[in-house]
Amino acid sequence: MSKEKLIEGLNLDLSHEYGAAIQYTYSAAVVPGLHRTALKSFFEDEVEDELGHAQYLAEKIIALGGQPTTKAAEVPQPTDLKGILEAILQAESDTAKRYEERMKQAEELGYTELHAKLEDIIQDETNHKEEVQRLLDDPHFK
Repeated sequence: MSKEKLIEGLNLDLSHEYGAAIQYTYSAAVVPGLHRTALKSFFEDEVEDELGHAQYLAEKIIALGGQPTTKAAEVPQPTDLKGILEAILQAESDTAKRYEERMKQAEELGYTELHAKLEDIIQDETNHKEEVQRLLDDPHFK
């Protein structure tokens, strides 16, 4: 494992954090139905978390000698509630898996602070995922 590979991985993560902010912004705008107001607020609140993760990653990439990406990952654009929630659930699951890999890389290279921060970010992403899963499991949203 090289520092360059870690930076490359962090840039991938950064592009997905940008994508997550876009996905939550999009979801807040298009969420339909009776529960629109509550879900719109929920999605809007998540944008701030994702942008916080992106800011950390960009600064860490610079600190490691890299150049942060400005490209966002592609995001799906469902318009039905179930599709919106499923797309978010998939994105959060994928993100947690990528961060698990990044944690291993940080540990291998001896970047203790990065390892610890990634653990915190995984906790955030897992909480997001669990909230969305609860919504999908709620009979009112079926």
